[in-house]
Amino acid sequence: MLRSEKPVAVEDIVNIYKESPSVIITHYHGLTVSQVSSLREALKSKEVGFKVVKNTLAKIAAKHTGLDSITDLFAGPSAIVYSKEPVEMARLVVNFANSNDNLKIIGGIVDNHILDTYAIKELAKLPSLHELRGKIVGLLQAPATKVVGVLQATSSSIARVIHAHAIKH
Repeated sequence: MLRSEKPVAVEDIVNIYKESPSVIITHYHGLTVSQVSSLREALKSKEVGFKVVKNTLAKIAAKHTGLDSITDLFAGPSAIVYSKEPVEMARLVVNFANSNDNLKIIGGIVDNHILDTYAIKELAKLPSLHELRGKIVGLLQAPATKVVGVLQATSSSIARVIHAHAIKH
């Protein structure tokens, strides 16, 4: 990389750190070009980015954005995975890492909280924001359905009592 290109590359990484609330740092040593391409395709389809970074430039960008605590994670062939949706991103990366031993999850950041490998794997087990919203809507609709059922049962019971009373007299 030419010296004149380095400030532009640092600015690129700074923008990723600023615009993406979640970033996972990985080591990709041993991945073939086709494996990296398939990983990028899988991530891109879910609006998740993947960028191979030069460690010194990633460290400089981290310092520019106040993320000094992640600079130690950049050693070896590093790539960052970034997204606005942390759970889906973690799930995709963890699944790929489980099926391919050459991708190592080193750590990450979610909403300025540093995560280790274990925390990222646990994050991947959580339901996505979309799934949580669906569950909340279901929970909110369930009581309304039960209330309607009770009201219908009450009106049916009253109608039966009136009908029985009318037949009796």
